[in-house]
Amino acid sequence: MSSSWVPLTIGLSLLFFLLLARFLRVYPRWPLVLLALFPAASSVVLIFTPQVQLPVLVLDGVLVGVALLDLLTLPRKRRFEPHRETGRIVSLRKPHRVTLTLVNRSGRRQAVWVRDDVDPALNPEPGEFALRLKGRSRTTVHYNLRASERGAFTLSCLYLRVRSIFGLWQRFLTYDVSDVLNVYPDMQQLSQYAVLARTNRLSLMGVRRTRKIGQDNEFERLRDYRPDDNFKQIDWRATARRNKLTARDFQTNQSQRIVFLIDCGRMMTNEASGLSLLDHSLNAMLMLSYVALRQGDSVGLICFSDGVEKFVPDRSGMSQMNRLLHASFDRFPKVVESRYDEAFLYLNTHCRKRSLVVLITNVIDEVNSHQIEQYLGTLVGRHLPVGVLLRDRQIFKAADVENPRGEALYRAAAAADILTWRHQVLTDLTSRGVLALDVFPEDMTAPLINSYLEIKARHLL
Repeated sequence: MSSSWVPLTIGLSLLFFLLLARFLRVYPRWPLVLLALFPAASSVVLIFTPQVQLPVLVLDGVLVGVALLDLLTLPRKRRFEPHRETGRIVSLRKPHRVTLTLVNRSGRRQAVWVRDDVDPALNPEPGEFALRLKGRSRTTVHYNLRASERGAFTLSCLYLRVRSIFGLWQRFLTYDVSDVLNVYPDMQQLSQYAVLARTNRLSLMGVRRTRKIGQDNEFERLRDYRPDDNFKQIDWRATARRNKLTARDFQTNQSQRIVFLIDCGRMMTNEASGLSLLDHSLNAMLMLSYVALRQGDSVGLICFSDGVEKFVPDRSGMSQMNRLLHASFDRFPKVVESRYDEAFLYLNTHCRKRSLVVLITNVIDEVNSHQIEQYLGTLVGRHLPVGVLLRDRQIFKAADVENPRGEALYRAAAAADILTWRHQVLTDLTSRGVLALDVFPEDMTAPLINSYLEIKARHLL
């Protein structure tokens, strides 16, 4: 008779655990599993020695009673109150701090594990916190996000794992604490540029100051006096305030237009330094836009792949930066063929006034190079076209090998042939009046800004 209790006991126990997990999200911990081995072993003994039935039943009853009493000590959901504090704007691959606050409303000490509902692309560090909360206390912890992808991400929940007093049970609690994070291209470079501009250290970013300076132009900034400056440029009030000779810089007062054509097709899916070519392009576009808007110019944007995906009409003022950011943060490269004809047709339809047209793309075959040369060449005269062609560092490394042997020799020869063809593409663009830049993606920002400043200084627009 006692042997029939074994499967019945096991079945009821499994049903009990399933109900706890299904409706209360309560699960046994390893101490309870170890503790359950004793009644399980004693139940097996009953099969062979039925005379010890009473001691076994007493032992089982005591262990079950302890487990049930410990189960009642599990904290309920209302015993905790979690909060999350974070900014909504995140820069790509830059650390972003998130603050978690957990309030323990119960009167006893609690062991709690906290984990945020974070997309793996945000790379949280650390991913989980083990806390010991005093009764009626508040605890604050911090972790950093480092987003590897752009776009909109939702942090919908906070997960808590708590345990009972004796540690036999654990409960998983979910709290709806929703926040939306928008991961934009690198915006911290904008603040870095502003700081370096104020302290006259733009050369640290590779930016050259080529703007024409004159007395009849618009005031731009104050800087330290140099021996070759005209005495009329000295700002005597600033000199007295700083106790140091200070001169005024001026910039040419002319509002011009810049329109970016950003290729979002298959040729921009390659990666360099952990980012796609499109990410590097958007970072450089935003940086140059920030510089141009500070100069009083108007900036517009056209993103295209197999069609025009996004269009931002050219406008001036720093509020245009927000429009450019919102238009670019959710753009991703597509594995489709880019339609340059549709992009340039759209440009001719919506941008009729003379502008500096900056095309950022990648050239890997003759078909695309002929299209780029043809469409950029047709803009000469009406607009000032600039073609930014992105280099592949692997090709340059393969070609720059000393004394190659075997397979390396063939790779070097193939890479040299590609580079020769690429140089011819740049020469053809230049011969048609197109300004061409051949740059590595991760080093694109400074040459692009320098080209813009040189265009402004030479009054090419």
